[in-house]
Amino acid sequence: MTPKQQYYENISATLIKNLAKRQMEGFYCPDRKSALEKALSLMPDGASVAWGGSMTLSETGLMDAVKSGPYQIIDRDSARTPEERRALYGQICCADFFLMSTNAITLDGELVNVDNSSSRVAFLLFGPQQVIILAGMNKLVTDVASGIDRARNIAAPPNAVRLNRKTPCAATGRCGDCYTPESICCQTVITRRSATPGRIKVILVGEELGY
Repeated sequence: MTPKQQYYENISATLIKNLAKRQMEGFYCPDRKSALEKALSLMPDGASVAWGGSMTLSETGLMDAVKSGPYQIIDRDSARTPEERRALYGQICCADFFLMSTNAITLDGELVNVDNSSSRVAFLLFGPQQVIILAGMNKLVTDVASGIDRARNIAAPPNAVRLNRKTPCAATGRCGDCYTPESICCQTVITRRSATPGRIKVILVGEELGY
């Protein structure tokens, strides 16, 4: 075990305790393979599953596993019309599981997310029975202010490039606090506690994943 891996393991133990006091359930997995296995173990066959946009879900192989697995898939990207998309959002709200990552997580167990249309954070806040969050340890920050800074200056720029958004951050690599129609930073959500005990499950992965 490398010093960094030992550090991740040590700090995750504290973080899991802090998540628990916020009624969120935490797990630590040393690598993406074990994180994939853990996520799949939480979802029974036949469960309805939806997800929010996330590079981490793809990098861990969870998206491929879910799409080829014994689940009822609710894929918002399968909609061909605005009406179909609206109907799918209604189904996602009633899903058994919603999968996502987080832009940042504080040492004290708070989740920090900045979103565009809120199609990700909306279901973190309300709707699906269970929310499973996969987060590489690179998402760890000291406090909420650092989490917002990370979301806007580390996560948003590459995401804007990925989404072909013409934002200042896509060009400069740092937040321009823009108000343009292309902005992907419309909602800032801090999850300090889960109202439903255990509804939010956070799988911490001892690797650097996502943006």
